[in-house]
Amino acid sequence: MKRAQHIIVITAILLLQACVNVQPWERAVLAKKEMSPQGDSIINGLDDHIYFSKEGSSGGRSFGGGGCGCN
Repeated sequence: MKRAQHIIVITAILLLQACVNVQPWERAVLAKKEMSPQGDSIINGLDDHIYFSKEGSSGGRSFGGGGCGCN
């Protein structure tokens, strides 16, 4: 029975560790350009250029699939 309690406590700790309230004065740090999932705009522009050159199309960053039309 103790083992089951330990597993429940460890699971609860792991699930609750990401729950946090961000204070208004802390949001400025999270809003920095470095924190965005897109990353550096110059690198993104180069990646887009390479993608457009290989695929012969523009856009399409938000979906998966190949250039052959099969998704």
